[in-house]
Amino acid sequence: MTSFPVLSNKEKKELIELANEAADRAREAILPYFRKNIDVNNKDKEAFDPVTEADKAGEDAIRQVISFYRPDDGIWGEENGESESNSGYRWVIDPIDGTRSFISGTPTWGVLISLEQIGNGPILGIIDQPYIKERFIGGFGASEVQGPLGVRSLQVSATASLSESKLFTTFPEVGTEKEKMGFSAVAREAKLVRYGLDCYAYALVAAGQVDLVIEASLNAYDIQAPISVIQAAGGVVTSWSGKPAHLGGQVIAAANQKLHQQALDILNPYSDDK
Repeated sequence: MTSFPVLSNKEKKELIELANEAADRAREAILPYFRKNIDVNNKDKEAFDPVTEADKAGEDAIRQVISFYRPDDGIWGEENGESESNSGYRWVIDPIDGTRSFISGTPTWGVLISLEQIGNGPILGIIDQPYIKERFIGGFGASEVQGPLGVRSLQVSATASLSESKLFTTFPEVGTEKEKMGFSAVAREAKLVRYGLDCYAYALVAAGQVDLVIEASLNAYDIQAPISVIQAAGGVVTSWSGKPAHLGGQVIAAANQKLHQQALDILNPYSDDK
């Protein structure tokens, strides 16, 4: 692990304010495109991986804010790649996590913004749903949700038995056949299984509404913000073998250690990083 100087409370407050401002600007840039007739391009020759002007506008807006206030920090975004960090810190962003949901008009996509200490993983994250104006923030030992019902602290659920758990995923849309088998093995033990909420499912883990999210084939910008928010709310996020998950791949997010271990015991044989 890389050693970093301890951030002061003032510095932490400034970073949270910056992340919120970036999320505000992303909202303003993206919402005019939502539920409108817009062009959709495909980034993948073998499958459907859509990108729109809304994705590009959102990332541009986030980058402008970060570059103005923190020009020495790196930025790693889905649409425009990675810029070098001269500070040891990097902002990892996905302007629209869930573009398929976005172009379908469902309000389950989100803006993901996280701050990473390079070599140590994320220390601050935001999951923002602009249409319903709900924002989940986690980092520096604190977490909260801001939304139509006001502001409240986030706290994961106390569900400790897999047989009583609510499990969410984007399977079967993602993953190999082997990974789908691993997910299905856990799903057979869960009380309730639901599909397709993208980043919003991770937000619901932090809020105590969902107990588990299991995914595969993730990128760093898909998971770093959810890691920060869930961990700050008391949850656990790792790879399928229990290793750090901030660079993506196979990911399990759980409300607590007991539930995490039960799911991990089933998933481990299907892990690609044992």
